Amino acid sequence: MVRIGCAYHLPPRESCLNTFEREDANALTEECALRSLRLLRENLGPHGFLAAAPTAAARARSYDRVFGRDAALCAIAAARTGDDALVRGAVRSLETLAGHQAENGQIPKFVVPERRHADFWYLGCIDATLWWLIALRLVSTAIGTRALERRLAPNVEAATRWLLCQEHQQIRLLQQNEASDWADIMPRSGFVLYTNALWHYVKRLHGLPRARETREHFNALFFPFSRHVPDYKRLRLLVHYVRNRARNREMYLSYVNLATWGEEGDVFGNVLAVLLGLADDHRSRCILDAVARVQVGAPYPVRVTASPIPEHDRQWRTYMGRHRQNTPHRYHNGGIWPFVGGFWALALARQRRLPEARSVLTGLARANAQGGWSFREWFHGATGAPEGMERQSWNAALFLLARDGIAAIEGASRRRGAGPGVSSAGSS
Repeated sequence: MVRIGCAYHLPPRESCLNTFEREDANALTEECALRSLRLLRENLGPHGFLAAAPTAAARARSYDRVFGRDAALCAIAAARTGDDALVRGAVRSLETLAGHQAENGQIPKFVVPERRHADFWYLGCIDATLWWLIALRLVSTAIGTRALERRLAPNVEAATRWLLCQEHQQIRLLQQNEASDWADIMPRSGFVLYTNALWHYVKRLHGLPRARETREHFNALFFPFSRHVPDYKRLRLLVHYVRNRARNREMYLSYVNLATWGEEGDVFGNVLAVLLGLADDHRSRCILDAVARVQVGAPYPVRVTASPIPEHDRQWRTYMGRHRQNTPHRYHNGGIWPFVGGFWALALARQRRLPEARSVLTGLARANAQGGWSFREWFHGATGAPEGMERQSWNAALFLLARDGIAAIEGASRRRGAGPGVSSAGSS
């Protein structure tokens, strides 16, 4: 019987688990991998991956739908499993979303194929289109054929055209409304870190123009503390205004708008910047160290906001308090989201901090195992109390992606003779 503890901790990079602890952790992660595959199979409907198991609770809150970002992430993981049914499900998910694409090219937040209904949230959902484009390329690569991409080429053209219409024509970053990405009741708007990390990746994957400028301006705007001075006057003034007033210099800013910006520490956006190569090695180390400090005392990985926004703060919005859902340490405002923890584990592995990545993976397995392998959507950031929907598909998907990604980097390290515990801590 595998022991499932409650305490989560990130070990020092140089530490090693003893043999029993390592075997116990390995057994837990392998069981979680099997249960993750089973959950993806169970949550695969006739039109693609559902956000969660179609229980009465899920139906009451519309989680029994094909969501743009959720289904895209599940498709990426499913295509890499080699399981024929899951691979077909990956293709079906992307086709379903494409079939409900808006006339202007936007991929919906979620679809209800049985009713031919697509939802686009209150102020849009810009990341559904980004994740769909990412998934289409990664799924096609995983299954070894471009047939799906050729079939959906008109949809790709429409989606990229819609995104390019949101791009500032000199700064080359996407602009968006408040609460219009995965953090759909957070006050981030204007130029948003998370969204633009994905945008740069989409540009690289699909060969879109001006990716170099997007990367350069991403770093200039979201980390405006370097000596680099942008050429474009309006970007230079945005950077100057933030630089003279911002206090948190450990992480990228979560967003920058005209005279407003976010210093609360968007863990997801920062981790993506590391994972997708936007941060250089020095900045990556600083970000990952800062994220690790944020997790001290957390029962599971990963708290998604470094400093939760309190009521009466300048960033607080009335909608954040609706149903008390987004108060400090809850939901997107400092809650613990296991699927984001999967991205953190991958970012640590990318930086060769493999013992830390393995520790996070074990923490994710423990989180998913709570409540009899309930795969809870999120947990309270301070108490660890389970919250949100059970049997969440993207928890399973990101656990599998993190597990396989860590294993691949460990294998490459062994082939180079570095050993599985190599860390970036000593690199310059």
